[in-house]
Amino acid sequence: MKTLTLPISNEAILDLHTGDPVMLSGVMMLGRDAVHKWMNDTFIKKTRQPQGDDLEVYEAIKPLLDGGAIYHCGPVVAGLDTKDYRFVAAGPTTSIREEPYQADVMRHFNVKAVIGKGGMGPKTLQGCTDVPGVYLHAIGGAASLIAQTVVKVLGVYKLSFGVPEAMWVIEVKDFPAVVTMDAHGQSQHAVIAQQSKTELERLLAIPL
Repeated sequence: MKTLTLPISNEAILDLHTGDPVMLSGVMMLGRDAVHKWMNDTFIKKTRQPQGDDLEVYEAIKPLLDGGAIYHCGPVVAGLDTKDYRFVAAGPTTSIREEPYQADVMRHFNVKAVIGKGGMGPKTLQGCTDVPGVYLHAIGGAASLIAQTVVKVLGVYKLSFGVPEAMWVIEVKDFPAVVTMDAHGQSQHAVIAQQSKTELERLLAIPL
């Protein structure tokens, strides 16, 4: 088990390889579809002009993401009325929906770790090599267990996106995950996909 503390150094990232179990501690940010599209359209591709508090939020999240982590998660949050926020459930969201944006977001903000489930594609893998960074596979079906690693909810940006899509900023301790895409061009998801394809082709070739 390798211990990672946010922000993560290049040296720590390059020391990681697919299959390594890790425990992550420090401050991270949650972001799903709406967040990645907002980042991409407003600040990376610049296909829309900043509106409302966009610039203020951008300046606030830049230091959080520099050497930091984005967690693909739509949490269940208590205390919305009082703003005494507490995570009840914090399981990972399927990551592949962010494939069109993730590598560019990693490069733009110097994001070192992307956390989710199901893995990502070749564009994100290239981003992991370039930054360098890693994809960490969190435990699906363990939403309440993962929520117990959240020491504190530090704040939230873009709550107008909705609770599951907002940018929640949390402090975690001993958040468990496994490296399944590393900075050396290795993807466990690609390996499994190829093995599955080979086995399917073998089965289809068996005479009935």
